[in-house]
Amino acid sequence: MRFLMMVLMWLGSLSAHAVLNIEISGAGERQIPIAIVPFEGEEKLGSPISNVVAADLARTGLFRLIDPVGKNPHRPSEVNYADWLGTEAIAIGAIVEQPNGRLEVQVRLLDSVKHVELNGRSINGRDTQTRSIAHRIADYIYETLTGVPGVFSTRIAYVNRHQGKFKLVVADSDGYGEQVIFSSDEPIMSPSWSPDGSHLAYVSFETGHAAVFVQSLVTGQRLKIADYPGSNSAPAWSPDGRLMAMVLSKDGSSQIYLAKPDGSELRRVTDSPRTVIDTEPCFSPDGQHLLFTSDRGGNAQIYRMAVDGGSAHRLTFEAGSSFSPRYSPDGLGFVYTYRNAGRFYIATQDLTTGQMQLLTEGGWEKRPSFAPNGKLVLYASDAQGRGILSTVSSDGRVKQRMFAQIGDIREPVWGPYLK
Repeated sequence: MRFLMMVLMWLGSLSAHAVLNIEISGAGERQIPIAIVPFEGEEKLGSPISNVVAADLARTGLFRLIDPVGKNPHRPSEVNYADWLGTEAIAIGAIVEQPNGRLEVQVRLLDSVKHVELNGRSINGRDTQTRSIAHRIADYIYETLTGVPGVFSTRIAYVNRHQGKFKLVVADSDGYGEQVIFSSDEPIMSPSWSPDGSHLAYVSFETGHAAVFVQSLVTGQRLKIADYPGSNSAPAWSPDGRLMAMVLSKDGSSQIYLAKPDGSELRRVTDSPRTVIDTEPCFSPDGQHLLFTSDRGGNAQIYRMAVDGGSAHRLTFEAGSSFSPRYSPDGLGFVYTYRNAGRFYIATQDLTTGQMQLLTEGGWEKRPSFAPNGKLVLYASDAQGRGILSTVSSDGRVKQRMFAQIGDIREPVWGPYLK
């Protein structure tokens, strides 16, 4: 079934404050019919929690939202299951105001087919954190009904270019909560999250050429970790946060190096001829291997090698070129950009079988990265003459397009689960 909608029309005026407007197309092979009943006491909040929860679930394409109009149970004892034919799950809850501006949100998830309570949870937070609380509730519902952790509480980073100004932005996965981390009159590229989500590494041209910086999202402190002659680019963190892979041309050719996140103890990993470009490294989830892009075979293709160095093995062999690889969270495959006949596609490949799957129809589609649960891929695309963000489910069925209210969006990357 195909459908196109702005995320839940009942969000009403809330959508006017989003950084990104989201369109969804496609649906999962099976959608779970679920009703999210307005929570008791949420009318006092500026951002109704149940609306945010419903919007999160709708964006996955895995749920069919049932309008609970006229039915307002807040406790299991108040639910008349005969009123809920056609649903499989009902989320109800109540908001209890605590001292010092804190909230306790009590949530119950009910199986409306078996007439039983599936689970319940209480989530606490400040009254200024209603969207964060809602995302945590959506994560809880998603995991209870699918068995897979949700990613609504995670964040994304991207670069927004507007009127000659470049901004490195961090936002919630639904586009709210925008924070400008760094702005410059010169280009910003290749943001990369630290494993704990506390820092971003990125490339800035503020020094007159590409240099690599690491910035704390807590304190805002910036550290220049690579500013060698030539180009310094493509930073990538190791899974334990102890190493940074970078691409430097200080020795006359584009090679991959490893260093500590402060730039110390630099050592070269690849040793390609001067005419070869090795770039875009990515650590495997176990930290033992690197995927990277190289033109050593004549055009850009994806290779894998041990972190300690040694021979590199080519992984992609399709006609055209392949680049920007990123491991799946389970380490069993990777996502990448595939270019053929002038069109760019988002594709995945299984590391065991070598099987390739195109996830998108092709166009200007680049820089993919997995959500931390492996079920969605974020990538750069374009529409209406400017850059936008897009996501596609790992099976290619569900797609989203996220339009910034202003500016041209590029260089997206999905952040990790927050500790």
